Order: sequence, then structure tokens, then C-alpha cells
Amino acid sequence: MERGGSRLPPVKVGERYKVKIEALGKGGDGIARVKGFVIFVPNTKVGDEVEIVINSVKQKFAFGEIIG
Repeated sequence: MERGGSRLPPVKVGERYKVKIEALGKGGDGIARVKGFVIFVPNTKVGDEVEIVINSVKQKFAFGEIIG
């Protein structure tokens, strides 16, 4: 779906995913991807495989937190 010529993010608040941390962002948060969409996950390091819940979604990225 598109809105105003731009794509909608492929994730929604409350959704859960199993992800692998691929890199670290400037602020130190882990970076994972869901369908190519960047998810920032705090308290992780490169190589971590974690289950997350999405807690905030922006147009070009989202934030998630580790479950459990």
C-alpha cells in the first residue's frame, strides 16, 4: 500500500519478530531489519538473535525492545 506516493512501513506497533542484530547505530543501539526495514534495538550487540516487540514506528525506521 502507498500513501501520498510513499510506502507504508512494513511493521506495526505491538508486532513481534525474531531478528538478528546486523550492526550498531551511532547511539549504540543494535540494528536489525524486517523486510529490509531498519529496526533499532537497544541493549544488543552484533550477532545477537533476539525476539522483539515493536514499540514505535517512524516512516523510515522503527524501535523495538527485547521480549523476556
